[in-house]
Amino acid sequence: MTNTDRERHRERETAFYLFTQQRLPACKPVLTPAWVITIFLFTGFIFIPVGLVTLRASRSVVEIVERYDTECVPEPFRIDKVSYVQDDSIPKNCSLSLKVRKYMKAPIYIYYQLDNYYQNHRRYVKSRSDRQLLHGWKYHATSSCQPVEFNNNQPIVPCGLIAWSLFNDTFTFIRERAELKVNRKNIAWKSDRDHKFGKTVYPFNFQNGTLIGGGKLNPRIPLSDQEDLIVWMRTSALPSFRKLYGRIEEDLDADDVVVVHLMNNYNTYGFGGKKKLVLSTSSWLGGKNDFLGLACVFVGSSSVILAIVFMLLHLKSRRPYGDPSYLPWNRKSFSG
Repeated sequence: MTNTDRERHRERETAFYLFTQQRLPACKPVLTPAWVITIFLFTGFIFIPVGLVTLRASRSVVEIVERYDTECVPEPFRIDKVSYVQDDSIPKNCSLSLKVRKYMKAPIYIYYQLDNYYQNHRRYVKSRSDRQLLHGWKYHATSSCQPVEFNNNQPIVPCGLIAWSLFNDTFTFIRERAELKVNRKNIAWKSDRDHKFGKTVYPFNFQNGTLIGGGKLNPRIPLSDQEDLIVWMRTSALPSFRKLYGRIEEDLDADDVVVVHLMNNYNTYGFGGKKKLVLSTSSWLGGKNDFLGLACVFVGSSSVILAIVFMLLHLKSRRPYGDPSYLPWNRKSFSG
């Protein structure tokens, strides 16, 4: 071994010794009472204004929520709602009146809300074929779509329980005897339209068997343009969720009455679900959601309270920094 090799070996041993003994140069901040109080105060002064601004943005959103699954069942059929919704001979049309409490600036987003609907169920989430949605019926590996995979020995496009259970209630909005136009374009994510649903893939053999689920699809329109399906197939992680139906691009004034003519087709009665219609404006933060603002205010208020408590304790029982008499082995209670 040459002298150079010995020096390198010695340097490595020295570096390893310094690392194992934690003697390497490093920043070692000491959390003195003054630093702790300052950090808590700074956190509070940042989070409280952010929370208040966020809450104000959320409260500026005007929202109308109306449940309709119970009211839209005729009185004689409310004992057996499942039979009512499954009987095609019974008309499913219904009307609701929505009163606008505050001025709603366009665009006004229309959502349908479903409660107690577990789209995150393991078997439900897996019952789809992403390759088939992109490449069409030529892709035959669709075993994950069972039991909605084939019908009369013909492939189903799109296959799977998610597509089969497509939401199919429809809504028409009337204000002062004039129909409000609903824009149903660009309601799905652009990335989904461009990269997950094929532009040359058309529905085939869909809802043609004895097992009928939700809505039907136009076989002459490619999947990339059937945005209702695209919105529905982005499954929700929670049992209560909203999905975008369209946009009203006209302002609604306070005290306006909007009459909604709807078709109550979708069966949520078999599993005790709820259906709601939601009209909502938006802010720079998005829709109405107070959680973020309340969380920021709570964190900021807690930080300020802790800072005040630590300050009072520090002023009441001040002691010099690094006093060894406070070490446990120097206390009388630990002697003997």
